Amino acid sequence: MMIGDALIVSAILFCIGVVGVLTRRNAIILFMCVELMLNAVNLSFVAFAKLHGVGGHVFVIMVMTIAAAEAAVGLAIVISVFRHFGAVDLQNLKLLRR
Repeated sequence: MMIGDALIVSAILFCIGVVGVLTRRNAIILFMCVELMLNAVNLSFVAFAKLHGVGGHVFVIMVMTIAAAEAAVGLAIVISVFRHFGAVDLQNLKLLRR
């Protein structure tokens, strides 16, 4: 696979993630779309690391660590909202601001 092909796939994955974040109301699907966007960025880092050295792989490990922490915290919030409201619709999260 050429570097340009990897960047095209990465851009497509990122766009799919952005469309999912902007159009969906379910919090679980929102987190999945954010993870898809982070994985698209990881693919870009790996593609550029093939040209410029190992530095991209270090960023990939950092992004994966941050994504795991985000998923754990996000899932805890979603479970808490589900227990309180009985649904994971993002409209319910606006009620928590009051």
